[in-house]
Amino acid sequence: MSNEIQATRAAASHGDRQELRRELTLLDATMINVGSIIASAIFIVPMTIAIHLPSTSSVILVWVLGGVVSLFGALAIAELGALMPRAGGQYVFLTHIYSPLWGFLYGWTAFVVIISGSISAIAVAFATYLGYFIPLNADGIKMVAIGSIVLLTVINCFGVKLGAWIQNGFTFLKVAAIGALILLSFWLTGGSTSNFQPLFSSSSLTSLIGPFGLSMIAVLWAYDGWIEITFVSGEVKNPEKNIHRSLIISTLIVIAIYVLVNIGYIYVLSLQAISKSSLVASDTATVLLGPIGASLIAAAVMISTFGANNGYVFTGARIYYAMAKEGFFFKSLQRIHPHYKTPIPSLVAQGVWSSILVLTSSYEQLFTYAIFASWIFYAMSCAGVLILRKRHPNAPRPYRTWGYPYTPLLFIAFAIYLVATTVLEAPQDSLVGIVMIVSGIPAYFYWKRKRNDT
Repeated sequence: MSNEIQATRAAASHGDRQELRRELTLLDATMINVGSIIASAIFIVPMTIAIHLPSTSSVILVWVLGGVVSLFGALAIAELGALMPRAGGQYVFLTHIYSPLWGFLYGWTAFVVIISGSISAIAVAFATYLGYFIPLNADGIKMVAIGSIVLLTVINCFGVKLGAWIQNGFTFLKVAAIGALILLSFWLTGGSTSNFQPLFSSSSLTSLIGPFGLSMIAVLWAYDGWIEITFVSGEVKNPEKNIHRSLIISTLIVIAIYVLVNIGYIYVLSLQAISKSSLVASDTATVLLGPIGASLIAAAVMISTFGANNGYVFTGARIYYAMAKEGFFFKSLQRIHPHYKTPIPSLVAQGVWSSILVLTSSYEQLFTYAIFASWIFYAMSCAGVLILRKRHPNAPRPYRTWGYPYTPLLFIAFAIYLVATTVLEAPQDSLVGIVMIVSGIPAYFYWKRKRNDT
């Protein structure tokens, strides 16, 4: 085993333990991932899928395949998480597999775009659905969104377990709400098996390649968030076992939920109706329960988005803490509260920047860049499994990727396809996304020089 991996594992066993408490159980880790994945996309994306795909079987297939691709990514990342169980996740992986520059560029992009942009967008979604119950203008929505970010930041300052309890509670609530919608779709009157027609498409397979690819992009966005637990690896009990278990279990749970809820949508509304419904869950509930159904779904979306954002706030701050601890970010962000053992300065910095994005409304465009940027780093991380197997074949691996090397290779292929498709379909957004990543290079050399001077 290399000196780098030995040092990383030693830090996981000693350094992080001295500062961050290993308090997260397998249940906590699983709920963090499930809660982070299920946000607002499952209430929005089905319309996009129904517009592109003409048959029930193709719609269900794209949700299954999107889940399988995400599972392949989770299987690969799980090996890295068990091998290097430290706070920071991909920052740690990319640093030790490639170089400190690549780790920094990921952390930089996470702060500027990936994590902060996601927090901002989800907070605005939460505030928008609150507007269903309390009339809010545009400024009111922004203030509520910022208020939710502040509240979640404060909650996560007061101990790892408190943040985990909030995450567990909201995740259980959202899963229960979606589960109830699935059951009611088939139990109450309003649905029909005739809505599953056409079951198969009459179009040629070649004509479906493009629409299927566009649908896959939307579906992979809905599954995004499966990697979140790796950011708090330094706080997971028995990380060699629980990190990979939580990654796999959470992804399988979400696949089952997404497939079943889409079957329920189709049974109640039909594909044609879904293709015209921007609020498919609300429309489904309205058919089943009348006006009260729309209110219940609005409440469910609020629960879902608030819980998902707790996961992003909780985990994202650990990236910047890990960077600062190694001298590659603001020094103050490495501080841990002596009693609560949480990275409060990192949480506050993340909350401030996310709130600024809400105020400027730049989160809308940043969210597009975030998806593009995150998949570049996903591909590099999964490729890292192949690199480390070749570079250090005899390193002790508590977990070895199932289906290796085919599962990571298939995930990398889909990641490349997603990035290439984004470049072709949205070249301007892609260019801005690349510029945001590259903008971290001068920042890296600035902190590297400061690090060498101390």
